[in-house]
This record gives sequence, structure tokens and C-alpha cells, in this order.
Amino acid sequence: MVMFCGAGKIKYLTLTDAARVWMPDLFFANEKEGHFHNITMPNLYIRIHPDGSVLYSIRISLTLACPMNLKLYPLDRQICTLRMASYGWTTDDLEFVWKDGDPVQVVKNLHLPQFTLEKFRTDSCNSKTNTGEYSCLKVDLVFKRQFSYYLIQIYIPCCMLVIVSWVSFWLDQNAIPARVSLGVTTLLTMATQTSMINSSLPPVSYTKAIDVWTGVCLTFVFGGLLEFALVNYASRCDMHSENKKKQKHQCELEHAASLEAAADLLENGATNFAMKPLVRHPGDALTLEKVRQCEIHMHPKRENCCRSWLSKFPTRSKRIDVIARIIFPLVFALFNLVYWSTYLFREEAEDN
Repeated sequence: MVMFCGAGKIKYLTLTDAARVWMPDLFFANEKEGHFHNITMPNLYIRIHPDGSVLYSIRISLTLACPMNLKLYPLDRQICTLRMASYGWTTDDLEFVWKDGDPVQVVKNLHLPQFTLEKFRTDSCNSKTNTGEYSCLKVDLVFKRQFSYYLIQIYIPCCMLVIVSWVSFWLDQNAIPARVSLGVTTLLTMATQTSMINSSLPPVSYTKAIDVWTGVCLTFVFGGLLEFALVNYASRCDMHSENKKKQKHQCELEHAASLEAAADLLENGATNFAMKPLVRHPGDALTLEKVRQCEIHMHPKRENCCRSWLSKFPTRSKRIDVIARIIFPLVFALFNLVYWSTYLFREEAEDN
């Protein structure tokens, strides 16, 4: 087909058979799979202009290899490269150059399910081998991963699981079935969530950002379960010490009764004199201990605010629960501050 412009001059000549014109042996260096489009006719055209320039356009679908660095996943940016090179002609015979101005055109309504195309860069990538130097062009496509999906599906559910595991700190220490079932359920759910995330990613030898998040969340949930084990052990120790105090108090009451009976005998004239014993009786030791306690109460030690606040809770098990209610949220908030500041700053640094 011939296209005419004003005054009957030929603007260009259109061909649909590429075999009639010499074509360079262009190939895509990082191609994995590709095919032409031939429905209903081969999707190509060739325009030959009067000045000798040739425009060759063809529709091709390609699957290209794109090695990814997943250290910042899912807060990462990926650079995928398209390389076009000459297969047999060296730079002495054939050289590829980018068109001035706007060499690469991208569809405005381009939409990808997981990525957003931020920008692209064009450059040359000539390669030298034993057979000579070959011309090569490349375009780097910079993709940014869409984070909203991972925020809703991964980060927020993990935060909720960690917070749910803290409910155990507010339950009664004697509610053993409730606290155990809550801790085990959240731990299994968190482990399942972690395995589902890793199953959708290729196995790599380095630690990803999502691995740090899920690992720390799993540690917090597991720490909540261990906290209950510590509370249960402290509760049994408190019961044991309470029984000891009761026994000691009972002995003191019995000894006081015996001393009172002896005093009654002295008052009734059962004995006319008293001798100072050479051996100190156990009752004397108890009396000295009571005197010391009275002196301590008369001169109490100064306590700081934390000790005075913890003294409101009589048992060690209750104190552990109260401390856990404060420590776990504070540490998790500090981890969030460090995590987001670290990986967001690293993302900006790599982008620059």
C-alpha cells in the first residue's frame, strides 16, 4: 500500500511481508518464552519512506526473566530489564541506538495487580565476546509493590493476634483452661499465618522484612504463653509460702498460750523464785524477733514508687501479670517504631 501526501508526493510505502526487506537479527537476551500474534493476519507492518528510512512494527508477547531482591518484601521496589541485542552482526556492521526524545512509550492506563510502574530508564548494554562486540539496548522498568494488600491481609491480622494473646494477662490466674487454650490457639494461628506467607514466596537464603515481622509477632505470642507458665509456677509458690505462714502463726499462738499458762502459775505462787536459765528457750528467740520487727515498723525503709505500687498486689503471680500488661505493649510499640522507620528509610535510600 502506498500513502500519498499533498501534491501527489509519496509519503511512505507500507508492506506486510517482512521477507521482502532485510531485517536485523534482533533477539531478546533475557527472554524465557515468547510468541507472535497472527490472528487474523500477522500483526506487523513495514513503512518505507522516500528518504530510505524504514519503520518496522510487530506485536510480540514475551515472558522475561527478572531476578528479584526480596530483602525488603513487601516494602520493596523491583527493577526488571528488557535487553535487545544483535545475535550475529557485530558493531562494525550493525549498531542499535535509542531514538531521541521519547524512545519508550507506555500505555497510560497500564494496570498491574501487585505492582505500579514508577519509571523506566533506557541505556546501552553492548557485550564483548571472543567473536567480537555486539550492540545491545536495554530498558529498566522500576516497579513498586502495592502495600495496601499486605497491610490488610498480613500486618493488621498479625497485630490483632498479638493483642489477643495479651488478653491472657487480664484473666484470673486460676482460669487455667481459658488461659492455656487462648495461648495455644493464638500461637497455632500465628504459625499457620507464617507458613501461608512463606508458601507463596520462593525460598531464599536471606531474611526478608516480612520474616522479621512474623518472627517477632510469633515470639510475642509464644512469650505470652510462657508468661502464663511462670504465673502458674509463682502461684504454686505463693500457696506453699502461705501454708508455711499459717503453720508458723499457729505455732506462735500455741507458744503464746503456753507462756500465758506459765505466767498464771507464777502469779498463783506455784514457784517462789525464778532462775535465769543457762540455755535460751525457743520462745525467747521468737520474742527477740518480734522486738526486731517492731523496730523495723517504727523505722520503715524508704521505698520508690514502683515498689510501693507493686506492694498493692499481695502475691508474686499477680505482680507478674501486672508487669506483663505494661511490658508487652511497650516493647511491641517500640518494635513497631524501629521496624517501620528502618525499612521505610531503607526503601527510600535504595530508591535514591
